[in-house]
This record gives sequence, structure tokens and C-alpha cells, in this order.
Amino acid sequence: MSHEGIRFITKEQLEREQQEDRELPLEQRQPAKVRVRKTEGTGLEIDWKDGHHSAWSFAWLRHACPCATCDTERDQTGRAVGEPPHKEPTLLPMYQAPPRPNAVTPVGNYALNFAWNDGHKSGIYSWDFLRRHCQCKECRNGSST
Repeated sequence: MSHEGIRFITKEQLEREQQEDRELPLEQRQPAKVRVRKTEGTGLEIDWKDGHHSAWSFAWLRHACPCATCDTERDQTGRAVGEPPHKEPTLLPMYQAPPRPNAVTPVGNYALNFAWNDGHKSGIYSWDFLRRHCQCKECRNGSST
């Protein structure tokens, strides 16, 4: 008997998936102002039409890449969105430049695309994705979004 296609999840995973499936109100997923702090190297900030403010570091954004390849890798390794990949300890650790975008391009009226300094450029960060993954204390504690 094959169990292919059957997935066992915890109650917490089910609740998280149900939360992600609900549609956000329009004001919560429309930016009023977007600032990419590329020169400063600090990250992305968005003021939303509902008055909320969100900010993400470039490192968090790179580790949260929503492309299919990165999403699959996170699923397989059990990493959370935005969590850096686990590095195997090595005798002589190699320097790795911190994630920074070489370019940032709007995608229609609904998203941004980052071309990262590590060569990766296939993730499309929709306003909905960004709002759902707001890093402010209020949203991380689950009391807003």
C-alpha cells in the first residue's frame, strides 16, 4: 500500500496553513510607500495603506526567497521562512558576503524581484507574501496582519 501524496502534519502546521490560506483585506496588502535601503545595505521597508509599517533585513529576505527551488529546499530541511540554511562545520570556514541585492525590480503592481549578490534571482516577493511575513514584534506574536 502506497502512502504517496499523504502528508502528516502537526496541529500547529495545520493552523499556520489555514492562516496563510485566508485572504488579507486589500488595505493590508497594498503598500503606500516602499523603500529599498540598497545603498545603506539595511533592507526593505514598507508603509502599508492600513497604516502598518514593516521592515525586513536583506539577509531575512534572501533566506525567505519564495521561489519554488528555495521553497522546496526549506520544506525538505524543515527550515522556517527567513531562517538561514544550516551550514556543516568545516575545518576552515569560507567567508561568505552578506546577502545584498544587485538589483530590485517591480513586478507589475503586486511584487518585487531581487537579483541577489549570490546570483540567485528567481524569487518574486508579492505584497501579500511580505505582509504575511511581517517581522515586527506585533505580527510575529500573532496579534496583527
